[in-house]
Amino acid sequence: MILHIPNYFYGILVFLTLQACNKSNKSDTQIDFCKNIHRNDSMSLSKALEPVKANMIHKTGVYVLEDGDGAMVTRAWLSEYAENTIDVQYFIFSTDNVGLIACDYLVRAADRGVKVRILVDDIMVEASGEEILTMDSHKNISVKVYNPGVNLGKNILKKLYKYSTDFKSANQRMHNKSFIVDGKVAITGGRNVADEYFDYNHDYNFRDRDVLLLGKVTKVMLSSFNDFWNSPLSVSVSKLVDDKIKHDETDIKFQKLHQYACNPENFWPQVRDKIQKLPLAFKAIQESGDLVWLDSVFFVTDYPGKNDGKKGLNGGGVSTNALIKLIQEAKHSVDIQSPYLITTELGRNLFSDAVKRGVKVRILTNSLGSTDNLEAFGGYQKGRESLLKTGVRIFEFRPDSKERYKLMTGALQKEIEYKPVFGLHAKSMVVDGKITVIGTFNLDPRSANLNTECFAVIHSEKVSRGVLNGMEEEFKPENSWETTLKFNPDSKSGNLKRIKTFPRKILPKAIL
Repeated sequence: MILHIPNYFYGILVFLTLQACNKSNKSDTQIDFCKNIHRNDSMSLSKALEPVKANMIHKTGVYVLEDGDGAMVTRAWLSEYAENTIDVQYFIFSTDNVGLIACDYLVRAADRGVKVRILVDDIMVEASGEEILTMDSHKNISVKVYNPGVNLGKNILKKLYKYSTDFKSANQRMHNKSFIVDGKVAITGGRNVADEYFDYNHDYNFRDRDVLLLGKVTKVMLSSFNDFWNSPLSVSVSKLVDDKIKHDETDIKFQKLHQYACNPENFWPQVRDKIQKLPLAFKAIQESGDLVWLDSVFFVTDYPGKNDGKKGLNGGGVSTNALIKLIQEAKHSVDIQSPYLITTELGRNLFSDAVKRGVKVRILTNSLGSTDNLEAFGGYQKGRESLLKTGVRIFEFRPDSKERYKLMTGALQKEIEYKPVFGLHAKSMVVDGKITVIGTFNLDPRSANLNTECFAVIHSEKVSRGVLNGMEEEFKPENSWETTLKFNPDSKSGNLKRIKTFPRKILPKAIL
């Protein structure tokens, strides 16, 4: 089975436990789980892309990654066959099972000479400086932290001082998510790196969505990554912490990480099988026409820092303005999935105007039973009635959604004792059935004004039809409840969870 080791962020916490079997006490009887795991040295990313090389010059290939299993396998294969660079930008990079295996793939790529850059936001870092410095110590891996000062290397007094003296800056986080390989292939979307974003958690998973992009638009994504990487807000971990690492021990730590990743108890053989067979799957996708080549694919991203702060906790940003424009130009329909739904007067007026123009607006968000964020849900509860009065239809995702059985990784489906709750985490929008937005933007003031966000805007009826088909399934009664002025599904959750939302309603809406 896949183990679940809940612990947020990417610091190599597992290294401390993996050192139990070090060089000096490794016995001849220790199992070498990696002995039958071989990379195919005759394969490379360039060779895999050769059939579409001409298309990639002037067009963008688009393939939507709906299920977490496929999204994880794709990242793993790209890491395994990268030739020059891997650039990773995430809000959360966990040290649970999926996160540790992802770390191993990045280390092995770096061992081959691939230059790996990892940029993560400070607020979710829960590893020690020594653990993160271990990863950064690899000659081909560099780790930076965005907007430090509220977490890494700070004690509680320093954290409180930051919030009390520079509240807006402390709340400005990097929510961008991108995975770029060799500047040719990229993934963006809602998923962070942790078990629950890839349908592997035994208790709670997210219904999420990413998009795989090849060719033209990846140059824009790489340029955005470089802007963040080179920003004064992004600081090397070596400048943030005073911890010292013993360089003569780092090799054994990386070896033990690899042993962990090769262990079939931690990484199912059938999943590794899928990774090895991905080129065949990629060929089948091309031949089926599911990989769509387009002229009109755009990558929208905020700049580091989001806005100039002249409007306090407000101010919007590039991503906010782009979404407003898309809704203002909608003619017939707007279908949205957002895990957090906290609307201001500006947002409600935007939807109200659309409804008055004859645009049908539907939004799927989390129910109290499915949400992972009670603070955000409390904010949603306060504005739910006002939003409904604009004419928007609201649906709330069921924690026992039938969709979860289809989403769970195939191996987990066979373990019938596990019936994990699923919550919505996809951040997607389809406008007029022909424009699709897939990215990181939540419908809340934090995404609108504080967090940097990014998303792909895809002009394609075919892509929109595929995403909308998935949305239609999730609007069905077996997957969500429709909330009205006379009914909401809060009562279907336990009393304790309902009570917990009350104190959260006093938080300022701007930071939810």
